[in-house]
Amino acid sequence: MKRIVVLAKQVPDTANISGDAMKADGTVNRAALPAIFNPEDLNALEMALTVKDRIGAEVHVITMGPPKAVEILKHALYMGADYVGLITDRRFAAADTLATSYVLAAAIKKIGAVDLVLAGRQAIDGDTAQVGPQVADKIGFNQVTYVSALREVNDNYLIVERDGEVQTEVIKAAYPVLLTVCAEANTPRFPNCRRMLRFFRLDMNDNTGIIPVINMDDLALAEERCGLKGSPTRVHKIKSIMLKGGELKMYGTDVTDIRQLVRDIMKDYVEVG
Repeated sequence: MKRIVVLAKQVPDTANISGDAMKADGTVNRAALPAIFNPEDLNALEMALTVKDRIGAEVHVITMGPPKAVEILKHALYMGADYVGLITDRRFAAADTLATSYVLAAAIKKIGAVDLVLAGRQAIDGDTAQVGPQVADKIGFNQVTYVSALREVNDNYLIVERDGEVQTEVIKAAYPVLLTVCAEANTPRFPNCRRMLRFFRLDMNDNTGIIPVINMDDLALAEERCGLKGSPTRVHKIKSIMLKGGELKMYGTDVTDIRQLVRDIMKDYVEVG
């Protein structure tokens, strides 16, 4: 039986942006936005459950975030995950992708004997697509990014499709391997009613051990590599722009038409922040 780890993230719902979405320091005002399961992480979870259905697997879902991120772990249990874990510690706050991947890699190593790691291609709050590849590098796994379909899976290897810039690649990969999954890969299943009734009232303090809470000390991490201390990324400036009007125009493909397209787009942008 394969052991699969799915990396999940609770993110602000960027489809419902309000005027209070950004703080004065350029960071996201998460308290002002509803929180959801990162969409492509749901596709990654669906792929993990598909592997489980086909060849048998033990599916672990882990998330790094604040205590309220327990809600997406409950959703993962509703869908069919076997084990979940909440990685939370105030010392992890303000982590960039480098610090985040360091923590997640340590958590995967702690689980042990992992054959397959699945993650969404990217999170809708940062859109960097960096965490999955960085985790693969830190745990020494092969990686296939932008996976758009699972063609075949067995105990020795899997075959996936990967969307390239100009073509679709078909890749055969042996375990252990990390995949980042696109929305086109599948349609996430609905939560199971029986599992919802079983896990609905769980929270991270229920003492059942079903949703364990993991902190920095549990993972024996170096504090200087976590959170803000371990994050070299700094936001220089953020601007919010919106397109006025909505008039649809048709353009050709020659240089003159392209230049006109750029001019028309730029004159309709208005800076709002």
